[in-house]
Formats: sequence, C-alpha cells, structure tokens
Amino acid sequence: MTGEVPEIDVDLDEDAIYDPYAVGTSDQRAFWADAVADAILETEPDDPIVIKGGVSPSGVPHIGHFNEILRSYFVAEALRDRGREVRQVFTTDDKDPLRKIPRTLADLEWTIVDFGDDAVDSAAVGQNLGKPYTDIPDPFGCCDSYGAHFTNLLLDAADLVDVPIEFVSNTELYEAGEFEPVTRDLLSRADEARDLLSEYQDSVDDEYTPFTPQCTECGKLTGEVTSVDLDAGEVEYTCTDLEAGDRTIQGCGHEGTATLREGKLPWRFEWPAQWDILGVDFEPFGKDHAEGSWPSGEDIARNLLDVAPPVPMVYEWFTLNGEALSSSSGNVVTVAEVLELLEPEVFRYFFVKNPRKQRDFSVETLDQLVDEFDRFERVYFGDAEPRDETEAELVERAYPKIVDSVSQQQPVRIPYTFAAVLGMTDDLELRETMARREGHLPEDATPEQVHGALARVEQARAWAERTDNEYNYRLAEDLPDVDFDEATAAALDDLADFVETTDDGEEIQGEIYEAAKRHEIEVSDFFSAGYRLFLDTDQGPRLGPFLAALDEAFVLDRLRREA
Repeated sequence: MTGEVPEIDVDLDEDAIYDPYAVGTSDQRAFWADAVADAILETEPDDPIVIKGGVSPSGVPHIGHFNEILRSYFVAEALRDRGREVRQVFTTDDKDPLRKIPRTLADLEWTIVDFGDDAVDSAAVGQNLGKPYTDIPDPFGCCDSYGAHFTNLLLDAADLVDVPIEFVSNTELYEAGEFEPVTRDLLSRADEARDLLSEYQDSVDDEYTPFTPQCTECGKLTGEVTSVDLDAGEVEYTCTDLEAGDRTIQGCGHEGTATLREGKLPWRFEWPAQWDILGVDFEPFGKDHAEGSWPSGEDIARNLLDVAPPVPMVYEWFTLNGEALSSSSGNVVTVAEVLELLEPEVFRYFFVKNPRKQRDFSVETLDQLVDEFDRFERVYFGDAEPRDETEAELVERAYPKIVDSVSQQQPVRIPYTFAAVLGMTDDLELRETMARREGHLPEDATPEQVHGALARVEQARAWAERTDNEYNYRLAEDLPDVDFDEATAAALDDLADFVETTDDGEEIQGEIYEAAKRHEIEVSDFFSAGYRLFLDTDQGPRLGPFLAALDEAFVLDRLRREA
C-alpha cells in the first residue's frame, strides 16, 4: 500500500468550513482526518499551519484528553502528507483558578492516590481555591506548582504515545505580555464586548468587564473591576466572592490595583485571544464547547478581534466503563495505565475511529479492541480482505499513522485472549511452545518477531489481573495435592488417551462431557477436577481449548497424575 492521499475535487463553502459538526465528514474521504485537512487547506493558510488543543491542568491527565492530542496529530500528519509544514501546539490553561478539590491525584510515576493520602500535601491545595494553578504549591513537592505538576504528566503522556507536541503555558503568555494587546483592545471597547457576550450569557450585566484581576492580597482570581486606566495599563478592583459550581470561593474584600498582566481574560474571550496570539488554523473540541463557547468565540474573533477563527471540529466524548471520564471525580484511566494493558499502536487506533460517534472505552472488553486492531493490521498487509473500498482506503491512510514505522514484514500478533492464557505461566519456554502449538508463531518467524509477539503476554496478563476475569489464573507447575475417586480417576485417564489423538480444543471440550457421562460423574465436578489439576482451583477458562494449547507431554502427565 502506498499511503498516498487520493486526489479529489474539494469545493467547500465558508459555512461548511466553519461548521464544527460538518468538518471531518465527507463522502469522498474514508479517513476523517483527510476531510479535516481538506477544510483547512480551503482557507489557504500559510506555513506552518497551526493546530491547537488545550486543557486546564486541574488534575490527573486521562485518556479523554487525547481526543484533542491524537486527533490533532492525525490531522497534522494528513497535512504533512501533502507537503505542508505543521506546528501542533497544546495550551495548558494554567492561569485558570482551581475551583474544586479533586478526588484523586497522581505523582510523576503515575501512581494515583486519593486526595487525603499521606503522600499528598492536601493543605497546599485546599487552602488555595480560587488561585491560578501555577500559584498553588505542588501537592507532591516535586514541581514548581500544581499546574506544572499536571502539565508535566500530560507532556509525559504525549511522549508515551510518541506524539510531538509544543506545550504553551497561558501563565507564561500573560507574564510575557502576549495577551496585553487583546486585553487592552477589549477594555477599550468594553461596552461592545459586553453587548456581544450578553447574547450568549444571561449572567452578563451592565457592570461586566472582560478582565479578571488577580488580588495582590490573597492571590485569588476573584477581583471585580471598578475602574480602568488604559493610559497606565491598570485596573482598580475589589476582591469579591467567586461562584464555582455549587460552592462559593470567598474573596478577601481587598481593594487594589492590577496591571493588565496581573489577571486574565474570561474564558469566552481568552479562547479567541489564543487563536489570535498563536495564529491557530484548526482546533478540535468537545460538544460542550460546540454548543457554548464556539458560537461566542467565533463571533468575538470576527466582530471584535477582527481575526479569522480556526477551522473547528467537534468530537463526541467517550466514557470509561460506561461512566463519564472526570479528573475531579476520579473516574479516570491514564495513558500509562492503558499502555500496561496494550500496545501504543492499539491505543492510537482507538482514535482513528469516527470522532462523531460516542464510544465507551471498556477495560473489561479490551480484548475486542485489540482484535479489531489486529484485523485492521492484517488488512493493511493483505492478510485479510477489507469489507469494502471505504475500509480499504481507511486502512491505507490511517495504519501508517498509528505505528511507529511500517515494517517490511507483517508483525506477528498473538490473539489477546490467548496471550492472557499464556500469561498463566511464568515459564517463557512453555509460553513459546504453547503459542507454536496453536499456530500463533509461524515456523519461519525470526527471533525478533517471536520476542515482539510474546511481549503482548505481559499486557494481557495485566488485563486479566486488573479485571479479574476468566483468564486471571496461574498454571500449577507442580502437581497439586489431589485425591480423586475411582470414577474421576478413570475419566481423567480416558481424557488423557483422547488428548493423545488430537490437538483440537473443541474436540477435547466435547470429550470432557462424554468422559463424565461414561463414568457417571457430574459434568461440573469433572471440570472442577481438571481445573484443580492444572490451576489448583475449581474454575477457569474453557478447559478443552486451554489443554489443547499446552504442551502435550505436560498435559498427559498431569491428567495421569504423574507430574
């Protein structure tokens, strides 16, 4: 496969280019990232084309944040395929105030702990509600601030999946004066800004000012502007209360003066200001912004800041095991955790899927995602037939973007659930023997291919242990202390004789039932006897396929209670 971009005639009007629900949808493109690239190029951007994402470092970075990181990366790669230079930036909105206490936190080793854990300086966080993330001490004491700590984790997560991103700190932009021209412009036309925003927010009143000063007394972003002196570049304020969801963060009442760098723009203005400062050409975002901040942001950009908004694309959120992902509530799974369970390319594949469709990232059924990826890869190498031309084009365009590099030979992949079976033993030679016996390691596989294929075993084993599923057992490598009655012992001997004649797991499964019936044993009791011999427990995976995968001599000795 060539991976070249199919040539098509693109004719998008402005409404389609700036409709976040339309961008990325095309009957002419199999891969949504190519359709997004089409829309971006219709705006005739200069190089480097700037693609942006962003997040407030409010807590543990989770896989939901990769909706923007990986989807932006795919669009960047689609543009690079067309010879364009791309700058992928990610703003960490670390000037935002901490509005509530997170339930969980993570250290730099990705160990997730409860907020009240002894490893956490909870007072450093709890006493600083309302302050910018970069002004709150790191609760683990290892970074310059709370904001720096969680930004470092996000940067590390991007590195784990090999996505090169330029992180930009909002705090640093404010301190460097990058926001000052926009802030000055908005304050000089505060009435216009107020009137425009009031069309989108009922809370905007006649006293509203598009700037939030930071109190010099308590450090909170709760200041209410009382007067503006643009000649001096200052505002006077009173430190008032801040409503944060269902709680009120109390201001200290201090009356003071702040420069235009000692505070921040409200989000509705800050977002389009970022587009102006960074020259953003494309930005994806969740449907919450599509229905709220995007309409006002586009209006502010065009009619107040006189800049073109970026090409937008909305993505659906996905859930974790059926529940909403949330750093503050603690329902998260991190990239580091996921990569203990599967390969980076499988994780990237998850984001190749249509961003318009809501999906659940289910750890319990992770084997299904891995199976999907394995088939996707086989289609690329011609080892499986695509369902249709659309899938063929999708595979050709997307597969090279989800692997580190396209190898000359098709990678050898052991089915994930079988890898979990192999994880029941620590014996590396036995793992290889079992994999070869089941045909999952070709006879001509190189040592490198064998090593790469068996690397999945530890991931599948970690998955079994995490979910405590049917594969979470350990092979009893020594004969357990068992004592069977005559009928059970005879049935086991019969089963051993049968195993000598076949290595078909389904046939062995059927013989287990037949042997039990012949010797008038309860089928469930006979299965328990088998599990006791091999796993030293009363239950386990489907016994027939499990025995078929094991070394035959080992199975025969164990069924005959000889070793």
